[in-house]
Formats: sequence, structure tokens, C-alpha cells
Amino acid sequence: MSDNELKAFVRLALEEDTGSGDHSSLASIAADAEGSVKLIIKDTGIIAGITAACEVFHQTDPLLKVNVMMHDGDHAEYGMTAFTAEGNERALLRSERLVLN
Repeated sequence: MSDNELKAFVRLALEEDTGSGDHSSLASIAADAEGSVKLIIKDTGIIAGITAACEVFHQTDPLLKVNVMMHDGDHAEYGMTAFTAEGNERALLRSERLVLN
């Protein structure tokens, strides 16, 4: 998939998944709340989707800081951390479902 195709795919996925935003987060989390997340590997295998996850975070909020520790194609073991992200909590939660899938 080319960079432009990935960007278009993520844009459409975000529109389908949350449209104008994650309404639960909008109703219950302060607009300026900050937080962090990390993706912890739960099984042995080959990691995939890191590039796509980074694009989801970037399109949701370009100010989110993503620290990539593993790359697509890397061997993954239980307990390893693939990446961390920090920034606006609403943006992190809006990204969550797409990043995990």
C-alpha cells in the first residue's frame, strides 16, 4: 500500500469509526486532559500494523508523540512494548479502536 493509499484508508476508517469524535470521551474527558498509552505484546509472532497505527495517531492529532520501539516485520515476544504514545486523552481514545484492530 502506498503512503497516499494508507492516508486515504485511515481517513476513511476514522470517519466511519468515530465521525466527528468519540462522543463518550467528548462528554466525560476534559478537552485539555493529557495521557499516555502503550501497546504491550500479548503473544509471540511477527508484528504488523505499526506504520498504520502511527498514521492513525497522526491523523487523529498531529501533536501526539509516538515512540516506536518495534517495526513492521519485527519478531515479537510476550511482554514487549511495540510503541508508546502520549498527548491529548481524547485523541488517544479516538485512535484506540483503529490502532488495536
